[in-house]
Amino acid sequence: MRLLAVGISHRTAPVELREAVDFARRGLEAALTAFAARGVSSEAVVLSTCNRAEIYALGDSDGAIDAINRFFAEYHELDAARIAEHLYSYRGTDAARHLFRVAAGLDSLVVGEPQILGQVKEAYSTARDLRFAGTVTHRLFHAAFAVGKRVRSETGLGEGAVSVSYAAIELAKKIFGQLTGLSVLILGAGEMAELTGTHLRSQRVKQITIASRTLANATGLAAKLEGRAVPWQDLRSAVAVADIIVTATGATEPILTKGAVEDATRLHRHRPLFIIDIAVPRDVEPSVGDLEQVFLYHMDDLQTIVSENLARRSSELAGAEAIVDQEVTRFSRWLQSREIVPTIVGLRHRFEGIRQSELRRLEPKLAGLSPEARARVDEVTRLLVEKLLLTPTEQLKAVPDDGLAVTYAEALNRLFALSPEEAQANADHSEKTEPRSEPLMRGARRR
Repeated sequence: MRLLAVGISHRTAPVELREAVDFARRGLEAALTAFAARGVSSEAVVLSTCNRAEIYALGDSDGAIDAINRFFAEYHELDAARIAEHLYSYRGTDAARHLFRVAAGLDSLVVGEPQILGQVKEAYSTARDLRFAGTVTHRLFHAAFAVGKRVRSETGLGEGAVSVSYAAIELAKKIFGQLTGLSVLILGAGEMAELTGTHLRSQRVKQITIASRTLANATGLAAKLEGRAVPWQDLRSAVAVADIIVTATGATEPILTKGAVEDATRLHRHRPLFIIDIAVPRDVEPSVGDLEQVFLYHMDDLQTIVSENLARRSSELAGAEAIVDQEVTRFSRWLQSREIVPTIVGLRHRFEGIRQSELRRLEPKLAGLSPEARARVDEVTRLLVEKLLLTPTEQLKAVPDDGLAVTYAEALNRLFALSPEEAQANADHSEKTEPRSEPLMRGARRR
């Protein structure tokens, strides 16, 4: 059984298709249960985010990959031909490398994004709770968690805002510290206004107020952000009580002039007023920034911050990739040993069985030997077996590619009629990991 990963992401498919294969819409539990019913794999984890949908599983290489490809199409009721060209697949340590890069934020739309590691943990937890994870996926995902943690602690890949809305939040924190308890006024109800408002709401601000020339649009966005909408004509009073103002309208002329802001804030000029103008053209007159206690930032300011942070993250990529390489090597050694140890154990058992059988066959001829001589015969034959097995054992352990190691192991199993399943059970028993789960039986659902 090989480790497999099959998926679709922002790198291979447009947003419409990614939305169509979103496993989270019906829940990861439902997807895992449906996948188990196919009897394709003994272990499985489903990862689903806004930019990717992936299945990590154990299977018989290409046959299992074809089955997972069909599952993607059939589960989401899509034409198989439509989705096939957008799916990617990885085997063995390549699958591990892919997951490690995902967990580290290296495969994200925004490199270094911190949310992805939590989503990877959630995917594993769901599979574990349903008992769909086992020895290999347990080791794989915990190694991925270690990669994510190391990249964040040993590099600066995740530092600094790399979107305009995040940059705005970071600037606001520099002025106010924590944003909890502050009042936010958003002018406009478009995509940028919504995105920035969403980030501000996550900071637990006290109140979000939306103002738009179209009150219905303001009301709709206010509902999404759990805020309130005000008519456009009440803009002056809304400015007067705001701590943070976000402007993202489609106006062709400034809607906040120096005089208007000065009049509105006359009673609380001792308090900072942070204005984020992310409209193009600008919504706020540049001279507003000259007012006392008013901090004005526009799109160019934020883009400069974003560009600097992206450049800083790029300089950290080599360090993050080196961490991935180290952990892939470590996991590859474990995975390869798991593939070849049962064969080595089986080979030793077979040769030892032959030795014991021949000693029993020769028992009448050995009966006249002294106990010391018989012990010597036993020792010599045992050493002979060990020397015969030494070279093939070392060569098998030294194979650099896990796929080739599996091929060699399978060849030895066939040539010597070995029983690696029994040896694997012995190897599993000695591993200090979670017990391997039972196979995902067709149609089964376990808790």
